[in-house]
Amino acid sequence: MLAEEEQEEDFQRFLRRVDDITNLVQGLNSTDPAVKEKTIAETEKRLHDQETSKEEESKTTVNRTVINTRASAYLKMHKYEKAIGDCEWALKCNERCIKAYFLMGKAHLALRHYSESRQCYEKILQIDPQKESLIKDCMNEVNLEEKRMKDEERAMKEVQSGKLAALSIKELLQKLDRPDQNILYYTGGIRLLTGAVKDRTEQTLFRTNNGFSILKDNEIVRRGFCGEQKSTAEVDLSVSLLFLWQAVCAGNEENQRLLLTHPDVNAQLPKLLSSGVSEIQKETLALISLYSENENGRRLLVRHQDLTKWLQILMTFVNSTDARASSAMNILSDLTEEERFKTQCRVTLSTDVLPLFAQLLTSAKLVNRAALARCIGIMGNLCADVVIRMQMAECKECWQACLKLVDECFDVSVPKYQECLFAVLGLMMNLLLESNAIIQYFAVDISGRCMSLLRVKDGRIVTRAIGVLSRILPASSSAVEEVVKGGVVKKMIKFLKAGGQITSNYGIKTLSICTRTNRQAQEDLVKSDKRFSVLLKLLDSENEMIVGNAAFCLGQCLVVPGAATSLLNSNVVMILLKHAGGDATRTSVQENAAIALGKLCVAEPRHIFQLRKLNGLAILNSAVKYVHSI
Repeated sequence: MLAEEEQEEDFQRFLRRVDDITNLVQGLNSTDPAVKEKTIAETEKRLHDQETSKEEESKTTVNRTVINTRASAYLKMHKYEKAIGDCEWALKCNERCIKAYFLMGKAHLALRHYSESRQCYEKILQIDPQKESLIKDCMNEVNLEEKRMKDEERAMKEVQSGKLAALSIKELLQKLDRPDQNILYYTGGIRLLTGAVKDRTEQTLFRTNNGFSILKDNEIVRRGFCGEQKSTAEVDLSVSLLFLWQAVCAGNEENQRLLLTHPDVNAQLPKLLSSGVSEIQKETLALISLYSENENGRRLLVRHQDLTKWLQILMTFVNSTDARASSAMNILSDLTEEERFKTQCRVTLSTDVLPLFAQLLTSAKLVNRAALARCIGIMGNLCADVVIRMQMAECKECWQACLKLVDECFDVSVPKYQECLFAVLGLMMNLLLESNAIIQYFAVDISGRCMSLLRVKDGRIVTRAIGVLSRILPASSSAVEEVVKGGVVKKMIKFLKAGGQITSNYGIKTLSICTRTNRQAQEDLVKSDKRFSVLLKLLDSENEMIVGNAAFCLGQCLVVPGAATSLLNSNVVMILLKHAGGDATRTSVQENAAIALGKLCVAEPRHIFQLRKLNGLAILNSAVKYVHSI
């Protein structure tokens, strides 16, 4: 009975501790400064009391939890030394406490202790290597902050030394701060200011003298920097501002951050891209390129911009015949490296992007074909995102547009058309990683176009056409029948004799699909590949996928009368035995080789003598479980 009472008392004491900690955490996280100060005082009293408590077992956990939370509160209140002190205390309780190192790194950064901050983050990585992405961001933050401070110190020295260039930035900003001037006055002033910003020091002076407040404090300037219809004077002002932003942001991460987080700029960028004024669009693209061409800039874009419509907006520049098309495609290509951009693209893909994309594909003769080829390639890269690929693969209009583009480009030898054709075949290959009813519906048409493309002179296009065949044929037995009638086996043997590894990979995969169920394909292969010289050569390849498919094709063709007999004077038994008993990573290599070996001996028993001579019966017996149709 006494034991039960003691257990109950311990349990109630535990609950009281939990309630106390919960209240303290809530108080420390409060937005009310008075509540936070009071809670910090209560926390300090509690920690002092626990130092003399006998409850040693619970003290460590309680202290660490409260101290970490208090350290976080100190950070928010800018009491960085106290935050560091709490973190050091927490690390005495647990030297592997990641949160303590993280908060201490933040506090050291705020105090400009850059080396100490980096050491804290490096310690986290040592404790948990899986935090690599987080630590990379933290280290980047330290590096940028250190660079910012050095820039500002250098700029201040130039001002104090009385350098003319440094003083001119300040004077020009003061003049632009004058209210109620003519729009031409502000345009001219902005152009002079742009010319004065020649290096990183002047960029820093622009920032430290509140240069970004131009938009906030001046109604005329702010009105000029918008995507609405403009007068000629407003267009000039807008273009001048865009030149200025490029000058102050080029290579300057802190200025890039301040500009992009400015509410007016954040809201107006997509509108400026869609303004319809070529000069404004050109310079807006140039400004965005400053961000997209480096990792830090791209991260700023995906964090501070709603990019859900950017794919559609930038894709429209394929209609442009000037440099805007190339700039837009460069930006899109850069953005596809960011997973968050791909995630945002999903939102309007089916409703807005794919209809526009299909329209561009069907208008190849009217658009910028170099940009169209890049646009198709970018859409192909976006297919790395499973959700995007699935949506595209299920779009009937997208497949129809791809086929129309193939038809338009087929008879045209102009290089730009050939690039479009090459790109669309790559896109189709990526989409064919999916399997659905739409793909099955278009399988015969797609395979027919690929068979026609096998006649072109461009080896890149031929290789991709074979690649598309290798992925579309499994979707439709009707497609297999059609290509076999069209002589696909003979064509593949021809390409396998001369082709490189990529072509061989696609070609033998195509043959394996055709010979799996089609007797005509099996007979055609026996006729086209005399004594299986091509297949035997492929069986010696270092590529396991090629070897596995070659062994499969050989096994399928051994049902043809006379096929096994034609191999009597070859080293086929030794080759198949090597693969059947080998240690290939792909088990299909061993399985297909074993099946082919079994079928070979059944179809022509004289091969058994060679098998016995090579002591291979044990391997063949172990492979019997793979043989279902010999």
